[in-house]
Amino acid sequence: MSKALAFIVSDSIGETARQVVEAAATQFNSTTAVEFKSFSYVTDNDDVSKVIDEARNQRSIIAFTLINPDLREYLKTEAVKADIEYVDIMGPMMEALGNVLDKDPKLQPGLVRELDEEYFKKVDAIEFTVQYDDRNDIEGIKEADIVLVGVSRTSKTPMSIYLSYRGYKVANIPLVPEVTPPKILYNNPDHKVIGLTIDSETLNEIRQERLKTLGLNMKSDYASLSRITEELNYSYKVFNRIGCPVVDVSNKSVEESSNTVLKLIQK
Repeated sequence: MSKALAFIVSDSIGETARQVVEAAATQFNSTTAVEFKSFSYVTDNDDVSKVIDEARNQRSIIAFTLINPDLREYLKTEAVKADIEYVDIMGPMMEALGNVLDKDPKLQPGLVRELDEEYFKKVDAIEFTVQYDDRNDIEGIKEADIVLVGVSRTSKTPMSIYLSYRGYKVANIPLVPEVTPPKILYNNPDHKVIGLTIDSETLNEIRQERLKTLGLNMKSDYASLSRITEELNYSYKVFNRIGCPVVDVSNKSVEESSNTVLKLIQK
């Protein structure tokens, strides 16, 4: 069986058009029945004319995703003149959606790719945040967009995860009187360190519930008010030395506290 030559024309990379042609080709029992030639970042009539000249007098089809309406019409007109089959993959869908939504399209090439890049940025942020959760890690502090610091059960981890889903790389550092924090923390690189605090009674309730859930001794020093007061006093000393802003998470949702952090970081 003789092969067809599919010319993929796009004002971006052209992945969308190629995927559509490949999917259609599978209905003819072989993806090898079609060879591909791509023309990316096509932006004017001269670019289109080059495609038409090359596709002319061949067993060819032009599949295109062009946002500019004038450029689409020019390609269609020239393809008809040259007796070349063509498929406008993006135009009819944009027109139909515009009618349904009663809105005009942005007519901005490459938006799908921008969305893909945003997705992978978010994935990287989540992976980073999981890696540097509850760790005294110098590299985490250096590379993070946000560093959360606080005693145990001040919502460091859930806030870190929430912020990572917003695309921020977050490291969180536990504060324990018996453990010296990394020296770099006190430099507050890029002013990205945020302290987290909570009132002692609320923290006492949270820690008691934690011990209960784990089936541990409810009289453990971990949940005693004296230990909690010691830890909180220590954390205030650390915050003062760092010179970082402090967010009180008492009786606040993770979302509310996280948004407060973002406002502080973006100042």
